Amino acid sequence: MTSPGFVYEPYALREPIPFWKRYFTRTGWKQTKEDIKSELKSAYAIAKLRKTGYSKQKFYKEAVELYKEISTLIANGDKTSLRKAVTENMFSALKNEIKQRESIWSKVYWELVEPIVKIRTLRARLIGVDKNDLNKAFIQLTLEFLTKEKFEAYDSKGAVVAGDKTKEVLVRSIWVFEKSLFHSGAHWRLCGRIKV
Repeated sequence: MTSPGFVYEPYALREPIPFWKRYFTRTGWKQTKEDIKSELKSAYAIAKLRKTGYSKQKFYKEAVELYKEISTLIANGDKTSLRKAVTENMFSALKNEIKQRESIWSKVYWELVEPIVKIRTLRARLIGVDKNDLNKAFIQLTLEFLTKEKFEAYDSKGAVVAGDKTKEVLVRSIWVFEKSLFHSGAHWRLCGRIKV
């Protein structure tokens, strides 16, 4: 098994609750309880990941490189190289996305302006594969990227039909990375993108 094939408990933005509502209403208490459970699940997953030598700074560098590599491969329509950087289900979704885009635009220019503005971990989840062996698990980290990017799309004659590569655009992306904790030589791969 190389991937569970789904994003476990996909991250969703929550509306902030005023202090009085959080602590003095039933719905507020319910959401507070859910928030605490979610934070504990993330803490447990990170603790398990740290036992494998995980470092947040090192992972963030790797995540930015993956973000840049995968986005470039998508822009270039390089499906062969893309297959290695993403899970099977994600590859299928991206292949369809590239096919759909190529029916509209013949070529795309994409560039990441470095350094990135911000990166943070929104959620960490552990997915057990074998209930008798807790070490057989996958980890999924949901990251938020705030980046400056340049984009331009061209038609078959080479004329610009969308974007402007002279202008930087602020982009917020939420990506889910996955890694097996029990396969030797396992590496981080993109397993999902969450619409913002």
